Amino acid sequence: MEIKIPEIEAREILLKYDGSNNQLLEWKQKFINIKNFKLTRSQCEYVVKYNNVTPKVARKFVDIVDSFGVKLKESKGLDKTPKKIWIEKLLCESDKAYHIWGKISSTDVDKAMWVPKIGILQEEKKLNRIIDYTTYKDRPPMEHQKVAIEKLLANNKYILADDMGLGKTTSAVIAALESSAKKILIVCPATLKINWKREIAIYSKLKAFIVEGKKWDSDATFIIINYDILKNFHTTENVDDDFQTIINENFDLAIIDEAHYIQNSDAQRTQLLNDVLVTIKNVWLLTGTPITSRPINYYNLLKIVGSPLTLNWASYVRRYCSGYQFRVGNRKVWNTSGSSNLDELREQTKNLVLRRMKTEVLDLPEKTIAPLYLELKSAFYDDELTEFMRITSDKKDKETISVTLNRLMKIRQLIAIEKVNYTCELIDKVIEQGRKVIVFTNFTASLDMIHEKYKKNSVVLDGRMTKDKRQISVDRFQEDPKIKIFISNIKAGGVGITLTAAETVIMNDLSFVPADHSQAEDRAYRYGQKNAVLVYYPIFENTVEIIIYNILQKKKNIIDQVMGDGEYSESFSKELLKGLF
Repeated sequence: MEIKIPEIEAREILLKYDGSNNQLLEWKQKFINIKNFKLTRSQCEYVVKYNNVTPKVARKFVDIVDSFGVKLKESKGLDKTPKKIWIEKLLCESDKAYHIWGKISSTDVDKAMWVPKIGILQEEKKLNRIIDYTTYKDRPPMEHQKVAIEKLLANNKYILADDMGLGKTTSAVIAALESSAKKILIVCPATLKINWKREIAIYSKLKAFIVEGKKWDSDATFIIINYDILKNFHTTENVDDDFQTIINENFDLAIIDEAHYIQNSDAQRTQLLNDVLVTIKNVWLLTGTPITSRPINYYNLLKIVGSPLTLNWASYVRRYCSGYQFRVGNRKVWNTSGSSNLDELREQTKNLVLRRMKTEVLDLPEKTIAPLYLELKSAFYDDELTEFMRITSDKKDKETISVTLNRLMKIRQLIAIEKVNYTCELIDKVIEQGRKVIVFTNFTASLDMIHEKYKKNSVVLDGRMTKDKRQISVDRFQEDPKIKIFISNIKAGGVGITLTAAETVIMNDLSFVPADHSQAEDRAYRYGQKNAVLVYYPIFENTVEIIIYNILQKKKNIIDQVMGDGEYSESFSKELLKGLF
């Protein structure tokens, strides 16, 4: 095998070169005109590596980050820090840098220079078409959602990091329908799968399939799968192709909801999903908490959407995580728990991420009601409902409606207890964002379960407490920054108190009295509240609870229900029993 010497090979290439790389043409002329001209070893390697790359004409100014501008000013002896550079051509690129033919100032002449990829601000992409939103007249998107939709459509890979309650799901569904995608993968926590299916059904008749266990439907346009069962349909190991169901489906678009679930690069679900996403052209990440605690958590999300900052992990953690190595025995370990240069990080990523808080969105209603539809899998519930229906149907003497509804108490309590884990997931999300939250329930058992989990940073209010102790709970929640959660019985805490320290309310379970809900919601939505209030209703769709919720919604605006004396009305009760039977 012939061993080629780079210096000789580069000279031979240059003397024959007839391409459009200005750097190579410049060196070629020097070889011809200067007798003893020589290239360095790295220049020779450049010639060998890039002589077959066709340069791309750019002819435009590009924005550069402040830190790179400062370096240029210092190294070139400029009077002021440049904000842009002119790129006539992109000659080629390496993993970490662009080699351009351009100039720094208007008085300069074009020349070849290497520009680090992290030194250039990624260009903001804009949608070049008009969307006809009248198509979605049954539930039109709000103005802030239209901005999100158009951002998603303008970018193949993007992070929608709007605050909780701004309707990221709605924005993503409409954007998906407006895209050219024929096959769409949605990955989300198990508790949100039904919610996604319902949201799709509001805007489209396209088939949406929820993946359960090992069941899959290739005929569906939307495939909805939770993180925990990704391993049933994909592996990073070398196995038979038939197992790689997700990749074999050739998805055009992936929507990853609650994307902070894949911030830990060492987690199995992160590795599985990363492996899948590199095969999908369009990827949209949705999360209300893009940086849950520190910049290292942001790294994997930025890598998925192709940020140049992630080309070198060590550089990222040194620059933005105050990263450093230290020895543990015979090995070196990285500390990446810090944070640094956060303004630069925000500037560098601003065109890859849309992040807005509720307080910034002018078209958001002052109080937003957000149902979250769940599926209950419980043999206990099925048995209890069957027994209730048997007893009620077999009753010879017709009992009063109130007696029949009281028989439902055990079923409602079971639902409330089953709901606790889902409610705690919501609580955790709110706390992660540094906010306070109010939780209402009808039952002592569910109240105690939630309080037990959050004993150190919560207070309770229920009928077992004296008036003075109730006030102490209210005051601590309002005034103590360490107290994040107010847990209350809906009857005891749903009226007469002010809890404006919170802007999120969670209804763990439902009352039979419609007025109870409006009153409880408004503990946060009162005079002194400076922010929009978000009220979550987690609802088990396949239970009696969905019947109750639908009736509550239908009667929401009826004055005698909202302003009643606390008793459920005859019409409400009859509708509930009609729905059951």
